[in-house]
Amino acid sequence: MSHHAVVWLDHENAKIFHFTADSIDPAEVRAENHHVAHRGRHKGAEADQHFMHEVAHALAGAARILIVGPGSAKLELIRHIHKHDRELEPRVVGVETVDHPTDRQLVAYAKKYFEASDRMRGNV
Repeated sequence: MSHHAVVWLDHENAKIFHFTADSIDPAEVRAENHHVAHRGRHKGAEADQHFMHEVAHALAGAARILIVGPGSAKLELIRHIHKHDRELEPRVVGVETVDHPTDRQLVAYAKKYFEASDRMRGNV
């Protein structure tokens, strides 16, 4: 059965939820050297590619993916996917700015997002 995934991420942590109408499977990926990498970051610095790869790997298997977060890490993930994990690229249906929701709020947001996307595509 195909499922959706939502990932909320910043430069330190990624919360991933794979879900269907009946189940939710949570996962988490943490950046190994997040304090050093984030403080040492300057404009235009390359994202922690190992962290981004682990996040992309955790999204494998999802039919549709929503990427959210409060800052630029979500855009860095998109760039990483475009360069290194191209098979995920057509599955990414949205990138949204979302502050710091609870896990329940995040999954509820994603479900509403996918429902609205389905209506716009005429898949309902």
